[in-house]
Amino acid sequence: MSIVVTGATGHLGRHVVTQLLEKVPAEQITAVVRDEAKAADLAARGVTLAVADYNSPETFDALFAAGDKVLLISGNEFDKGRPQQHKVVIDAARAAGVALLAYTSAPGSLTASLVDDHRATEELLFASGLPYTLLRNGWYHENYTENLAPVLEHSAVVAAAGDGRVSSASRADYAAAAVAVLTGEGHENQTYELGGDVAWSFAEYAAEIARQSGREIAYNPVPGETLQSILTGAGVPEMFAAVLADVDASIAKGELVVDSGDLSRLAGRPTTPISEAVADALK
Repeated sequence: MSIVVTGATGHLGRHVVTQLLEKVPAEQITAVVRDEAKAADLAARGVTLAVADYNSPETFDALFAAGDKVLLISGNEFDKGRPQQHKVVIDAARAAGVALLAYTSAPGSLTASLVDDHRATEELLFASGLPYTLLRNGWYHENYTENLAPVLEHSAVVAAAGDGRVSSASRADYAAAAVAVLTGEGHENQTYELGGDVAWSFAEYAAEIARQSGREIAYNPVPGETLQSILTGAGVPEMFAAVLADVDASIAKGELVVDSGDLSRLAGRPTTPISEAVADALK
């Protein structure tokens, strides 16, 4: 029996594998990667590597074994039909008879177009008959804190989210929840709504950056169309800029406030505050 993690060299996948190594022997972990070279450090720690690609179904043939627990981390190729990519993994897992397939989805409260692929994948997972766990991850701190350079350059946080609030958490927090599911019992056919313990507004976020950086940082709310223009002008692909503006509209409606407490319960600790993520980003 292995614990198999897809997308293992991605931002979230690395956190999951690293935390799994603290819980189970390395030989029980299989990291699914597209580029073996990027996972050399994991292999050096004893993790088994499997080279496979969502776009090449044959690469998943015989990758899973009966009894495996699998974490399907959602793909990031928005233009390549993600539900069909995910179906490749689901079909292979069903053929192998895995014990559990956990999927990183999106909050049930979110109506932005971003969730369409996730809901389609959830339906495929339900139809498969596999024991499943839905990890409906909320927003990540790093979606914002990894992009502080333009904030500091222009002395402004710009968003189309009005006074909306976000229950974000760190990637490490969401990874801890996934690890709890993969190493624990009783998570079959469960749905977890995951978000940070404390929701924050963009005005509060700007104030926190100002406090820690010692600079004046304002929050500039803008219409969605303006945000899209700013993003595309900065080189963000037009389709993805539209997705981000759509998410901000959902934030304005309160759809990314997730107050279930599921994330801290699964992680076994409070979630990381946004102030800590800002501090890490400013180092």
